Amino acid sequence: MSTTVTTAQRLVECLEQEQVERVFGLPGEENMAVLDALADSPIEFITTRHEQGAAFMADVHGRLSGRAGVCLATLGPGATNLITGVADANMDHAPLVAIAGQASTHRLHKESHQVLDLKGLFQPITKYSSSVVEPEILPEIVRKAFKWAEGGKPGASFIELPENVAALPCPNPPLPVHAGPEAVPAEASLEAAAKLLNEAKHPLILAGNGVIRSGASGALSQLASALNIPVANTFMAKGVLPFRHPLALGSVGLQSQDFVNFGFHKADVIVCIGYDLVEYPPKLWHPTGDRTLIHIDSAPAEVDGHYNVSSEVIGDLNTCLARLTDLVDPREETILRPLRQSLIDDMNEHREDTQFPLKPQKLIWDLRTAAELDAVVITDVGAHKLWMARMFRCELPNTCLISNGFASMGIALPGAIAAAALYPERQVIAVTGDAGFLMNVQELETAVRLNQSFVVLIWNDNAYGLIEWKQVREYGRKAFVDFGNPDFVQLAHSFGASGVRIGPDDSLEAALREALATPGVTIIDCPVDYSENLKLTERLGELVCPF
Repeated sequence: MSTTVTTAQRLVECLEQEQVERVFGLPGEENMAVLDALADSPIEFITTRHEQGAAFMADVHGRLSGRAGVCLATLGPGATNLITGVADANMDHAPLVAIAGQASTHRLHKESHQVLDLKGLFQPITKYSSSVVEPEILPEIVRKAFKWAEGGKPGASFIELPENVAALPCPNPPLPVHAGPEAVPAEASLEAAAKLLNEAKHPLILAGNGVIRSGASGALSQLASALNIPVANTFMAKGVLPFRHPLALGSVGLQSQDFVNFGFHKADVIVCIGYDLVEYPPKLWHPTGDRTLIHIDSAPAEVDGHYNVSSEVIGDLNTCLARLTDLVDPREETILRPLRQSLIDDMNEHREDTQFPLKPQKLIWDLRTAAELDAVVITDVGAHKLWMARMFRCELPNTCLISNGFASMGIALPGAIAAAALYPERQVIAVTGDAGFLMNVQELETAVRLNQSFVVLIWNDNAYGLIEWKQVREYGRKAFVDFGNPDFVQLAHSFGASGVRIGPDDSLEAALREALATPGVTIIDCPVDYSENLKLTERLGELVCPF
């Protein structure tokens, strides 16, 4: 019996060296050698029902764990089906490594069945894209793919493995994995930032997802508490500062005026920590372009006319924030505190509401009341995302995941599968619209097959609600946004899941509590009254600064 290690087997050894625990994907002819090697590996292979679902699962695995999620597809349509999830991870800075089979190198120079230039196709949507054209280079390609995916600002990498190369012997072993050194911020940059903060009258912190990615939420809390500087967070940084913290101003990201926007209007110095421009364009929170901006991150600031920074502190965020805490003087009571109370009053207004269909505010209140504080909530894209970003209270980082860079619909259900695989002991809830749910509904079978337990909360309005909201605001009417839905309860049952429909006399909170305590997957179909969308727009337009 031959002991020769093939390139496909060596690939799996490299994945084991990278401490990969699971791979999400679909079987195909051109990745059979890799699948056969995985069959003898401790790595768990999760067979999904669509490659987009696999990519989204790897995406959310990367967001939650901080280590690259891995997805696998075959060539041609299998690989192209990965694109949306890979682009989502790359733009949202989630570490991901995508691997696809490819035709034999003997076919790549000509028109051939299912052959595309996959390396070139993935180049614009990844940090690193490469093809294994010789067995000897595989360990270097895999190590580089993971190093680029997880290092600096994380993102996606792509590896193409032609089927004939996969079958060839690979003499070189996996490369060792070494953690890179923590980047130490320059003392002069820290002193310059501290000087600006000490001279500021009304400083404000804008915390981005980079704080969560860096595990620097605790350091941020210490900085804000020690210096008495209020903190606003982007959608993707919910929970970066516990909402119960007296300096937490909530999320910024609505394109309409909101309470937190008054804080940006009043601030003379804005400290952007771990902030990526893709999370919320500077033009929307800094339209005047005349504030003093301090950029603190692991990478230099992006160039933008409304993000012309006066000071940059580059390095490990925990180190940066700890040193800045030592250098800046505490200040008196912040004038921005009334903004927080205004938002709390707004959140509490509908806690006892009995209207049916349910208002978004009541849906969120019941969800927050029923779920544990460490429950992982994966929010899909749609009108519900804006409501969740604004009103769902988070006390811990990575407990409300929102795709807001690429902002792709269809992420919630696959994301819940990834979260449940990573944290089987925690509550997991997919919050989704009816449209986003049906985009990857086939993954219900995956969740049931895996014996997972989580809840899918569908905000049902029989329409593309967010687009309708924007159409009515922009054009005074809606166009082509209405559709019909299946019976979600029967649909759930057909997959082997549980299904619940909320009616006029039902309690959503009670239904959520029961579903979260029941093993298995439960779909909750909850009608929502999105007439509140326009009411919110009108209300925000009439807000008066509370100080």
